[in-house]
Amino acid sequence: MAITNFIPTVWSARLLENLQKVMVYGQTGVVNRDYEGEIRNEGDTVKILSISAVTVDNYTKGQNITFQELSDAAQTLVIEKQKYFAFEVEDIDKAQSRINIVESAMTEAAYALRDAADQYIAGVMVAGVASANQIGTDASPVSLTAGQTGSGNTNVYEAIVNMRVKLDTSNVPNDSRWLIVPPDVYGLLLKDSRFVYNQLAGQVMLNGEVGQIAGFRVLVSNNVPVSSGKYRILAGHPSAVTYAEQINKIEAIRREARFADGIKGLHLYGAKAIRPQGLVRMIATIP
Repeated sequence: MAITNFIPTVWSARLLENLQKVMVYGQTGVVNRDYEGEIRNEGDTVKILSISAVTVDNYTKGQNITFQELSDAAQTLVIEKQKYFAFEVEDIDKAQSRINIVESAMTEAAYALRDAADQYIAGVMVAGVASANQIGTDASPVSLTAGQTGSGNTNVYEAIVNMRVKLDTSNVPNDSRWLIVPPDVYGLLLKDSRFVYNQLAGQVMLNGEVGQIAGFRVLVSNNVPVSSGKYRILAGHPSAVTYAEQINKIEAIRREARFADGIKGLHLYGAKAIRPQGLVRMIATIP
């Protein structure tokens, strides 16, 4: 690709599209992008306003009603992360290659950026869970098994139902709930007849979705936070976490002292758990 034919806006849009296709934690349906606006620099902030709950009272014919005065609260979403990529392509490589080197490199860049962003969002979710919505601890994790509950083990289906109950208790909407598990836990689910396997899983694995169980869309990710063999398995609703991102800059330059083109890009993003009660976390191990 000649540097004179490089159109930054086209490549920025294509890179963002590739990012969103392969994200698990950051995909629409797991997080929301309701407050995603124009992001120019790291440190940009977005004010998120919310109002108090509206109360319902009894009505008595012939008596005056009371108007509730609403209060509001503000949260701040900070665009706190910035990641970049930069690569060069020698003129001779472009001339001799039968594939589009820049196209392939940009795809690889999208995967690398996605991986970093997905791990960041998972960390924000783990840290943002409400204290009442936590199951298991580092000292006493839930030991998951595909078999019956007993001998210190918990059947994986029963553990997921317990996560569901936490969300039910928090009045989280039933629709669009999701559950993200590591491959080991996915393996346990495949051994349970109550797991509804997605027959198109081979085609949709790009975004991690593999089936349904206990009212959750089930997604698989290698970015499930883990420490000393203890997984932080998350479930929730898209309203719980908001995420904003932008390919802020993407440029092509002619490399000095080389017969090569250089391509560089800057990815800005941030996430926040704005409704912690919409998340539940289970710390679990697999015997």
